[in-house]
This record gives sequence, C-alpha cells and structure tokens, in this order.
Amino acid sequence: MRKQQIAILGSTGSIGTQALEVIEEHSDRYEVYCLTANNKVELLAQQALKYNPAAVVIANEAKYDQLCALLSSRPDIKVYAGSKALDDIVEAGPIDMVLTAMVGFAGLSPTVHAIKARKKICLANKETLVVAGELICQLAQQYHVPILPVDSEHSAIFQSLVGEGDNEIEKILLTCSGGPFRLMSDEQIKTVTAADALRHPTWDMGAKITIDSASLMNKGFEVIEAKWLFGIEADRIQVLIHPQSIVHSAVQFRDGSVKAQLGLPDMRLPIQYAFSFPERLSLSGGRLDLFAHPLEFFEPDTQKFRCLALAFEAIRQGGNMPCILNAANEVVNEAFRQGRCSFPQMATVIEQTMQRATFDKSPSLDTYFNTDAEARRIAKELINA
Repeated sequence: MRKQQIAILGSTGSIGTQALEVIEEHSDRYEVYCLTANNKVELLAQQALKYNPAAVVIANEAKYDQLCALLSSRPDIKVYAGSKALDDIVEAGPIDMVLTAMVGFAGLSPTVHAIKARKKICLANKETLVVAGELICQLAQQYHVPILPVDSEHSAIFQSLVGEGDNEIEKILLTCSGGPFRLMSDEQIKTVTAADALRHPTWDMGAKITIDSASLMNKGFEVIEAKWLFGIEADRIQVLIHPQSIVHSAVQFRDGSVKAQLGLPDMRLPIQYAFSFPERLSLSGGRLDLFAHPLEFFEPDTQKFRCLALAFEAIRQGGNMPCILNAANEVVNEAFRQGRCSFPQMATVIEQTMQRATFDKSPSLDTYFNTDAEARRIAKELINA
C-alpha cells in the first residue's frame, strides 16, 4: 500500500507534534511530505532531521538562513520561507492530505490554496472557518474536497454523525471544560494573569488556544466552526460546561436520541481519525475507565465570560463580523499574554472593535484580508488608549 503523503502546517505546535507521533506510530501508512513553522526554527530543523520530509517552510523569512544552516547536512530537504511559500507548498503534487494546524488568521490562505489543489483537509485551524466559513465551504464543494475536523469537539460530532445519513439533527451539544476560572468570582477574575490562564485543567495546548479556552472565546469559535462544518444554525448549538472533558461532544436527533463520543483527553485520537477515516486504527495510550470519571454538565455563564456571548453575536450578524471578532481576539490574546491587557478588558476591546470596524454583509476573500487588518489596527489602538 502506498504511503499517504502528509503536509503539516504548524508542525512545531501542540497539534503538529502529536500528529507526528501518530505518523510515527503508523509509519507503514503515513509519511511526512512537508513540515512548516512560524518561528520555532530549531524544533523545525530537529523534526526535519528525524522525519525526512521533502521540504520545510519557515513562515518568518528572517529565520531562513538559520534554518538552512541547521539543515546544511541534508541537501535533499528543500528549505523555503515566507507566506507565499506556504501557499505554494500545499499545492505540491505528491501531497495527499494537509493538516492545517497553524494558529490564527494565517491559516486561511494556505487552506484556500490546498482546497484548490484538491488536497484532503484535516482541519485543526478553526479560525479558517470562523473568518471565512461560507467561502471555505463553497470552495470545498466546488473542488470536491473533504474537510475532516481535528478539534476534539468537532471530531466527536462527526463521529456521532457517521452512519446517520440524512437523519435530521435537532441539536448539537458542544462540550467545554470551563477553563481554570470557572469557579472564580467576578472580583477574582479581574486580577488573574496569563500564567493563571495557561494552567488548563484538562488539555495540553498551545498558549494562544489555552488563553482562548480560559475566556471561552475558543468555544465561541467552535460554535461558528460547527455551524459551517455541519450546516446547522447557531441557535441549535448548545454549549455545555463539562469539567471532566470526557464527553467530547454529542448530537441530539429529531427522535430525542443523543449520540456522543467519549474518551480520555488525547488529541492524537481525533488527529488519527481524520487521517484514517473511515477506518479506525489502533492507538497506543490509556483507555477510558468510566468508574473513575463522574460526568457533570453545567450552563456557561455568559455574563462572566462575555467572549462566548460576543461570538454568538458575531454569528447573528454574519458577513465579516466573525472575521472582526477573530482579529480583535488575536490582538487582545497576545496583549493579555504580554501583561498589557487585563482578562476582563479582552472582551471590552473585542466588543468595541466589533462596533467600530467596517461591516460587510457579503465579503469576498480580499474583504477578509482588509477586515483583518482594519480590526487589528482598531483593537491595538483601544488597548494603547
């Protein structure tokens, strides 16, 4: 059997490194064709030396010479740099599937190029669908490209829908750990730091996503993502706080039946399922013991965690508003990590950016890029005011 060739966009992040573990465990089936990173040049070089890709791309062009030097002993590995190189590499003929594990808006353009090149998309970059969900779904349909979700929640929904055909979905139940501040008072939350937010209770993720999980913006993004992936309006997507992170999400059907996917918090499972669907492969690691895990569910507090409410508002308005939401969030997320913005201030800046940025009900791809730039500028001005 010919090995499937995989391009990993964002190989040095949490999803990327775990995807490499999956590929290593099933080296008889999968092979790395390309690895990319934004700044972590030393780790990227280490990965390249271990997994022998045909090419590597460092998005930060200033790191190109350093990467070339680190891989000087391997002239067979082609080295590229810059955002255009990311767009170009995903179109390479040998590639069978592209794992989009980049963080943020930067994942949009290479995903569009991969779809147009008719590559199977294993989607871990949720911002792609948050920003341009309608456009991405249209392109996927036009080019007959499957989009397989890698987020644990969306993989759970997808797994719950397998075999259901056209059976009507009544409701999607999107679970959420609640983050580290779930039980804190409003007064306590005013003084939390990035270090506090980065101590996620159940998942090991990158810094940006961990902060988004603490604010529940990550869950708001996932609501938008679910809307586009599964063709269901946001008012039929219910967010449930589930501290144990065992029920990864569920689907309720028109007859009242609920199907859920359960498992230990391990991102390798949804990564591998996206690679191997419809087949299930063996996976090393622990197994779920339901005797050891009581299951609890609570309603989210959208007054305390306003980012979730803002995400629903962005969905309601549609157009480029989710793009504005995402751009402002990327700015405040970074500012909070750097100590330039308080935790409650993040939601305030996002809300004010949504009020000030230019709204477009029917955006094009160029509109998304212009909107992203404008919203970032507004959010930075609000933080520095």
